[in-house]
Amino acid sequence: MQATIHNEFLTLTVDTHGAEAVSLKNAAGEEMLWQADPAIWKRHAPILFPWTGKLTGGTFTANGKTYKGGQHGFARDVEHTLLRAEGDTIQLELRADDAIKAERFPFDFVLTSTFRLEGKTVHHTLTVQNPAEAAQELRFGIGYHPAFNVPFDSAHTTEDYEFRFDQPESPMILDASPNGLLSGRCYYQWKNASAIQLTDDLFANDSFCMAGLRTKTLGIYEKDTGRSVVCNVAGYPYTLIWSAPAKPVRYVCIEPWHALPGAETDPQEWSERAATACLAPGQQWETTLSTTFDR
Repeated sequence: MQATIHNEFLTLTVDTHGAEAVSLKNAAGEEMLWQADPAIWKRHAPILFPWTGKLTGGTFTANGKTYKGGQHGFARDVEHTLLRAEGDTIQLELRADDAIKAERFPFDFVLTSTFRLEGKTVHHTLTVQNPAEAAQELRFGIGYHPAFNVPFDSAHTTEDYEFRFDQPESPMILDASPNGLLSGRCYYQWKNASAIQLTDDLFANDSFCMAGLRTKTLGIYEKDTGRSVVCNVAGYPYTLIWSAPAKPVRYVCIEPWHALPGAETDPQEWSERAATACLAPGQQWETTLSTTFDR
């Protein structure tokens, strides 16, 4: 099922499958989200929960049982409950049911996804709550993975775009090649850079996971017009940029994460792995990604 909200600048549609934004159009009716061509990449803007990236060995253990886990968790692959869609807000919820706890993740949780329009900005808030009555800790990772159409129109090509920081950056790149697991290596790809030129070969070796950014915003800009899609990444310890290695580039992802993929040396025990947060019963945690579409 899908729900749609709009204001004078934006029309947003969210699907209950994955609580995923599947369409965002500007006032001229131009689609700004990637439309999930399965020949290139079959998603639009998935939620990453309860882990980001890959798990070491593709599994984890908890309470003596081994669970298989695909990339980026499972919230993007299951049905969420629509709580409301009215005015400027869409809100959905995912609760751990018996099937999820038996097959995917043996912990109680409530994941609430709230989309709100404000002018040309979409605010997407993820709230995680531990509803457990017993003394069971909820340990999780979380992140965002929106994909934006590039080029913005048929008059432009890949080379007309660049990623821009709001101040010069020398981001530390955390290496996860060749298998998507952290290798323990890190390197500098750019030094004192205010912008990263988009090219058709930029992501030939997969994404760039940037740690320790000082910038408050990271956006994709059309160089001759200044049109842009800009994410507020302040407060996120990691921000990734990525696109599928198709030529020419058809979309770019700006991905603020609060957690990392597994490392090659990670233990299998879930309680021993790094996490975004560890919530005691009754506690909750919240984050918001705000993205402004100036086009």
